Amino acid sequence: MIKNLIKILIAGIVSWLPKTYLGRYFYQQIINATMNQKKVVSYRSHQMTFTVPNWLNQYRISTFATKEPETLEWIDTIPVGSVLWDVGANIGLYTMYAAKSRNCRVYAYEPSVFNLELLARNIFSNGLQEKVTIVPIALSDKIGSSMFRMSNTDWGGALSTFGESFDQNGNVMNEVFEFQTIGVSMNDAVRLLEIPLPKFIKIDVDGIEHFILRGGSDVLNKVESVLVEINDDFAEQAEQTEQHLKNAGLSLYRKYDLGEGNQYNQLWIRGNSTLDQN
Repeated sequence: MIKNLIKILIAGIVSWLPKTYLGRYFYQQIINATMNQKKVVSYRSHQMTFTVPNWLNQYRISTFATKEPETLEWIDTIPVGSVLWDVGANIGLYTMYAAKSRNCRVYAYEPSVFNLELLARNIFSNGLQEKVTIVPIALSDKIGSSMFRMSNTDWGGALSTFGESFDQNGNVMNEVFEFQTIGVSMNDAVRLLEIPLPKFIKIDVDGIEHFILRGGSDVLNKVESVLVEINDDFAEQAEQTEQHLKNAGLSLYRKYDLGEGNQYNQLWIRGNSTLDQN
């Protein structure tokens, strides 16, 4: 009840403010102040600055080192100067770390219109404009337009899907927002957009990982390792992911429990990869 009353109060204030010059000025200052809130993360001697306009981004930054430590450890094994694809980059937590710590050339795939502004702001705040390229296009198994469906519209939000209507568990998505956009396959991204072939790929797109892998055989045949989030209870996703990665000559190196049901970060490597040699 208290939360609802606060929402009603804020809605009333917001609707009233634009009616006067001073109100519009005050309103704009609130927006500017919100988007200029920043937080610095220090990890292994590397400092990164992130925009934190809401509680979700505050949470992402405060759990930077603890939420998925295996992802950071994997990035630490990437040879300096490598090309990395961060598929489902969100606000760029791992994009920034890879670019800063390993001097990677990162291609950050993120189709959410709500996350793109923060991703761009974070790249700029960290001076990584020459290292990171935003690819504001969804990856899928083919080229074409389809619906991008979202379960929330928060800055820094996740749990979205492209071209399908199921969530990360294979269940019907609780959709609150959608728009039509263009998707391409990994093979198309290289062939048509001339994006350099990656040696390393991180994929976290909440449910359609197997579709993305299906459209990337040419790319997967040349990568050294792939870190992909998979729900073992989502049989179609788990089985097809395993098939596509094995067909590309990759082997499962390790599964990291994410503490959310049967969801894991799966690390797949090629036999001669840097990680395997270590």
